[in-house]
Amino acid sequence: MNAKVKISRRAGASFPVRRMSFDFDRVPEYWMNGSAGLTHFMTALSALFPAGEKFFIDSVRAVRQHPQIQGNPALQKEISAFIGQEAMHTQEHAGFNASAQKYGHDVARLDRTAERVIQDMRKAFAFAGKPAGITQEMVDLTATIALEHFTATIASQLLTNPHIQELMTDETMKTMWLWHAVEENEHKAVAYDVFEAVFGKGFKAYALRTGALVTAMLILFAVQSYFVLRLLRDDRQLNLTALKDIYTYGYSPSKGIIAGMGREMLAYFRPGFHPNDLDTAGLLDEWRSKLGF
Repeated sequence: MNAKVKISRRAGASFPVRRMSFDFDRVPEYWMNGSAGLTHFMTALSALFPAGEKFFIDSVRAVRQHPQIQGNPALQKEISAFIGQEAMHTQEHAGFNASAQKYGHDVARLDRTAERVIQDMRKAFAFAGKPAGITQEMVDLTATIALEHFTATIASQLLTNPHIQELMTDETMKTMWLWHAVEENEHKAVAYDVFEAVFGKGFKAYALRTGALVTAMLILFAVQSYFVLRLLRDDRQLNLTALKDIYTYGYSPSKGIIAGMGREMLAYFRPGFHPNDLDTAGLLDEWRSKLGF
């Protein structure tokens, strides 16, 4: 594994914080089996993470001292570990994004766009919801749990989809994505537990979280698709071969990582849903062993 790992176990937390340090200097330009389409598809996802992970951290921190959870030491320890993991994801994806920038792919511009979209959307939804008593903290945390459900679901697909794993021919990048996938499932319930503790489990909370998922997925699909097309166009790789690769391994029913997410994504709409209903404990044990964690 082309990375230094230091594992910090926060006392009382159910999962550790792994302090990673990947060396991206030798990552090839088209690291996914030589495919420009697939590489840019994954790079477009990576461009979302620095701003996105920071938003998740800020959303949870904003309510951390709420009376409903301030005196809950177990949840506070989970929050600390959640923040630690998300901070490492921000750091390592920023490192990869910088390495892609060296090949002339303007990921820094995409990162700035992601930050602007997040800030504009969160403020707009808080303004629209103010007459109904919806606060900025509610908007931010509701969006966070919706997007955390997406990241945990796509992460479980990365850990179970052999077609995608085989295409990750660069070991550094493969390890980075699998490490990230493991941790997204380790902490998938933390923000959700904070949300339920602070805002409850009633109809308003259900309507907020399910509405947020639909809205967040539409925005995410639009932004990530724009990023992919922008990367391909600027790289002069916007062609049928690249688009076919993206369809086959992203969206096709037989091999697509996005297509495989359907059942787990829909589970979010079930009243009484909790992220741990989707049991990934055995899967995580398997991959922690494989990755030496």
